[in-house]
Amino acid sequence: MTATDSRDLFDLFRLDGKVAVVTGASSGLGVDFARALAEAGADVAIGARRVERLTEAAALIEGAGRRSLSVATDVADPASCQALVDAAVAEFGRVDILINNAGVGTAVPSTRETPEQFRDVIDINLNGSYWMAQACGRIMQPGSSIINISSVLGITTAGLPQAAYAASKAGVIGLTRDLAQQWTGRKGIRVNAIAPGFFTSEMTDSYPPGYLEQQQDRIPAGRKGDPRELAATAVFLASDAAGYITGQTLAVDGGMTIA
Repeated sequence: MTATDSRDLFDLFRLDGKVAVVTGASSGLGVDFARALAEAGADVAIGARRVERLTEAAALIEGAGRRSLSVATDVADPASCQALVDAAVAEFGRVDILINNAGVGTAVPSTRETPEQFRDVIDINLNGSYWMAQACGRIMQPGSSIINISSVLGITTAGLPQAAYAASKAGVIGLTRDLAQQWTGRKGIRVNAIAPGFFTSEMTDSYPPGYLEQQQDRIPAGRKGDPRELAATAVFLASDAAGYITGQTLAVDGGMTIA
């Protein structure tokens, strides 16, 4: 977008003609991201380890009138990340948007967390984001957008023993900054992160009873987030409406990180 762009303001939020890749789209927020991108006009390639569970997201994409592609993907494996991007290019001809959503969490006290448990979280949440960004960065054209999904737990704490998760999500914020510095000027690829607060997802289903209600007292907005609010933020960052935003981490948390 430039100062002479003649499009209607609301057209800047459209993703018509764009191709998006969403990881971790087998459930929860990944499904919401895929649906929102399709509703904004993008064709969407979706990846997850549980490929059989991508049917819901694929149906929502196609229900919005867009094309979908489902690919079995383990983001901890660089070759698998490359295969997802290659499949998207083979099917749709390009990739303009990446949402690095695949993630796992643990709540293990640090004195008892095993090396394998810690490495598994880092491999998926942080390393996986890098491998996917790397694969897309090689082929994305100027005007493309990468959105890494971090967490408010990369910025603050929330009462559970989550060293691996917090470290991985803080790492995603650092990764976002550096990739934006490397790629925005040289390649024309914007790189930003979203740090969600508390949204209902497969991960929050494993929290102890009453935990979310306790944390709600820390949220000035006084409630959990609606997944569609988070998905709308991703559409904004993916679109030309955010054409002058790069290297930023946007907390979508009802004010939790300022309380």
